[in-house]
Amino acid sequence: MRRAACFAVAMIAVAAALAPPASRGHGATPQKVVETIDIAAPPAKVWAVVGDFQNFGWLPGVAKTEGDGGNAPEQARRRTTFTSGAIIEDRLVQYDAGAMSLRYLIEKIDFKVMPINNFSATITVRPGAGGAIVEWKSRFYRAFPGGNPPDDYTDEKAVAAVTAMCRSGLAAMKAQIEAAP
Repeated sequence: MRRAACFAVAMIAVAAALAPPASRGHGATPQKVVETIDIAAPPAKVWAVVGDFQNFGWLPGVAKTEGDGGNAPEQARRRTTFTSGAIIEDRLVQYDAGAMSLRYLIEKIDFKVMPINNFSATITVRPGAGGAIVEWKSRFYRAFPGGNPPDDYTDEKAVAAVTAMCRSGLAAMKAQIEAAP
């Protein structure tokens, strides 16, 4: 019995030693946002818009999009300038026209646009009951990495900003595609 008690105490000590310190739990943690929308158009028509990495003009508030590298993973770059003057620079990391899916990373962001860091997103088009379903899935951290972030740089503000961008972007894309002949 005493041997079993010693073993239990030893196992608790090992578990405690391997557990991360509580102070690490106060820093930024990964956040996720997934938004979808149904678009009354054939998936190929929707992919023609989504699959053009160099064109982010369907996103509300965009003044211009510039880029190079077409849709070539690791070569394609996109620089989006917003009407506010803020800029986001992206890099395409995966592109699969057959699966109608692309993944990109934000390499540089003006925190006035969104208070985030280490943002990656995948946009996928798939067939739906009335046409196509677009899914915009993202993973990111808040802009302030340490504990006790300023009010403008909390996880909640970061999630709210990304959610608003995805929802407004998908709604604008839907309106643009469904209005086109």
